Amino acid sequence: MNISSAFQAFLEEAPEHAAAWMDAVKKLDQASALDGKTEELAYIAVLAALRMTGGIPFHVASAHRHGASREEIISAILLGLPAAGNGVIQSLPAALEAFAQAEGKPA
Repeated sequence: MNISSAFQAFLEEAPEHAAAWMDAVKKLDQASALDGKTEELAYIAVLAALRMTGGIPFHVASAHRHGASREEIISAILLGLPAAGNGVIQSLPAALEAFAQAEGKPA
């Protein structure tokens, strides 16, 4: 699993909190009316807008598994340009590297 070192520390050092968090995440996922690919692309857009690049590799890999293309990943990241500004582009390198890895290609 391609998760950030911060999230890995959270899982290891605060297992009860992590379990509660993951339960909430699963319930929110079940409540969503979006299909898996759309949900992952939307989440990637939110992560990019918030400049939370640590979660990008995990969610790009998940979007890829749901059938998202490289171009869709890029578009999801750049979707926030008008509202969040060019800070969203900070997520592009991590996203492109994660997509290449998901495709089994060198970054």
